[in-house]
Amino acid sequence: MDAIRGGMAELSGDDARHLTRVLRAEAGQRYEITDGQSAYLAEIAEAHGQRVVFRVVEPIASVAPTVQITLCAALVKFDRFEWTIEKATELGVEAILPVEAARSEKGLLEASRKRAARWQRIARESSQQARRVAAPRILEAVPFESALGQPAGHRYFLDENAAPPLLRVLPAVHTAGDSVALLVGPEGGWTDAERNQAAAAGWQPAGLGPLVLRAETAAIAALAVVGNAWMR
Repeated sequence: MDAIRGGMAELSGDDARHLTRVLRAEAGQRYEITDGQSAYLAEIAEAHGQRVVFRVVEPIASVAPTVQITLCAALVKFDRFEWTIEKATELGVEAILPVEAARSEKGLLEASRKRAARWQRIARESSQQARRVAAPRILEAVPFESALGQPAGHRYFLDENAAPPLLRVLPAVHTAGDSVALLVGPEGGWTDAERNQAAAAGWQPAGLGPLVLRAETAAIAALAVVGNAWMR
């Protein structure tokens, strides 16, 4: 939903077609909609093919995020990476930065550029399922060295190599609006050179326990830990 004007909003294209042809939406039915800024309860005024018009009934209270999290996720096979996007969106991540690590499969960085629209759609659909006001930003994939420059108030380099537990290194004081970046490695883990580069760039190493986790599992576990820490 791009904008709400005069208490009306219009949906077109594939999303409208899904409503009319798959969900059999019709006038009088009510849905929750968002313009990317606020959420509303709205009633369908018209529903025809690729065009659905909503009439806003009332605003819906939305919960502001308590922490802005950027997930810097090493590129892995795309089916697993897309699962990461879906679940990270549900957990409230603000942005996702795909990263080419030394042990990422060759060719994934270039191939990821052709997936941008698909990944944005996955994030949008997952945000709707989670009743988020706005979907996370899917940033353009970058090499590892560039990812180290990602700005955040707290930056954590997830590593299984004798790193202290993530929960232990999080700050004791949490403030609404804090920013966190999580850097998660590929299958096979980080190289020693990458560990040294991350440390030199000021990233705090952190672990998730003694077991070896898949890249996508580590990403979701870390997001859950950080998100819940800022809810306390």
